[in-house]
Amino acid sequence: MKKNLLIILSLFIVFSEAAFFTKLSAQDTFSIVAADSTTRQVGSAGASCVDLFAAGFPDATFLGDLLPDTGAINTQSFYLTANQNNARARMRAGDTPEQIVNWLSKNDADDDSSARQYGVVGFSGNNVSAAGFTGINCFDFKNHVTGSVNGIYYAIQGNILLGQQVIDSMESRFRNAQGDLHCRLMAALQGAKVVGADIRCTANGTSSLFAFLKVAEPTDSYGSPSFRISVKTHNNDQLEPIDSLQRIFDTQHSCSATAITETRVINKINVYPNPAEDEIRVTVDASLIGTTYAILDQLGRRLLIGKITSEGISVDIRELIPGMYLMQIANLSIHRFLKN
Repeated sequence: MKKNLLIILSLFIVFSEAAFFTKLSAQDTFSIVAADSTTRQVGSAGASCVDLFAAGFPDATFLGDLLPDTGAINTQSFYLTANQNNARARMRAGDTPEQIVNWLSKNDADDDSSARQYGVVGFSGNNVSAAGFTGINCFDFKNHVTGSVNGIYYAIQGNILLGQQVIDSMESRFRNAQGDLHCRLMAALQGAKVVGADIRCTANGTSSLFAFLKVAEPTDSYGSPSFRISVKTHNNDQLEPIDSLQRIFDTQHSCSATAITETRVINKINVYPNPAEDEIRVTVDASLIGTTYAILDQLGRRLLIGKITSEGISVDIRELIPGMYLMQIANLSIHRFLKN
């Protein structure tokens, strides 16, 4: 009988320790969510010193929840899927970011919001706002900050950090970056690229062990953002994931208007008239139907986006002020045109 009790007690200790370390490994460290009031893009980026291979998380973007044309939510610090699901439900019900974080702080799925951290941005009609929450029992250093720049609203949050300088650097890089929302999010991550930004990665010689960035267009379907990249590394690999993410980013997105080359795919894409007044016409090969187009300003910021629905479409540009713009189609072709 005593032997059976000892076995049961031993199993209880083992499972209790496993549960503890599972929760501990589910910490997530520095991240940002943002929403662009002009393009209505929403995005999320972040990184952490968690070995996702060992933790069994196949998706390195899991902490960021994007609701196209609605908002974005980052759920971190003792991450619970139930809290993320509840936040999504509140956003879909029409709650503002401030209302969402207030609700979550009072209705934690595990009855303890003191160790949680959230960043939320969202649209209420044409209005955009951001809110953050940091529980008092998140591991130090911990903090969050919200703000806006050029109509883009953001929330930056972190825990287990080297210090406030990590958040300050992320915010500075985000605010001063050139280009669209993608570029600002990538710049924010670069702001946190210092050894031990997540203090657990000091011995690894990196800021973190995984990093991700994703952006959803207002026409995207939930769960399928137009842009999503991520990097996972093992503990002791001593590979900086933000650098690896940057290399992937650079192959898929340009942040410099001067670096954008104007190309034409013969017999596939035509954009006219040029100069244009109220609309431009786009004709494409049938193989490009269903792909995305975007109109960018000279800084690379997306102003209008949509989908190619047929071999010939018209794009209303009456809301654009006179000037030079770029029409990007399916990441294959960029055409400059003048709006009179």
